[in-house]
Amino acid sequence: QVHLVESGGGLVQPGGSLTVSCAAHGNIININAMGWYRQAPGKQRELVAGITSVGSTNYADSVKGRFTISRDNAKNTVYLQMNSLKPEDTAVYYCNANVVAGGPIRRDYGLDYWGKGTLVTVSS
Repeated sequence: QVHLVESGGGLVQPGGSLTVSCAAHGNIININAMGWYRQAPGKQRELVAGITSVGSTNYADSVKGRFTISRDNAKNTVYLQMNSLKPEDTAVYYCNANVVAGGPIRRDYGLDYWGKGTLVTVSS
């Protein structure tokens, strides 16, 4: 079974930086797109940044120029570098990956998997 393991969340001051990581584990044949989403209390979950298997990226307007998404395909890992953090960036950040998995149930298309989320708090 595929699972995603996130790390790097925590407390940071406004204007500071933080990098969160997410590694996919399991019987993985291929990972297509990966991304980071976030959800603040009382708000809908939103896409923060996404990255394709070949490195094309897209960002939410609210984080463009401040956040950078990257991936290490050899490690099945995606990163989100967050700079110039603002209090409104406070949210639970979720990792997502579209994975083609092996094993007894193998498909020729990917399924979306989610991490459990890591809390990022931006506060003085």
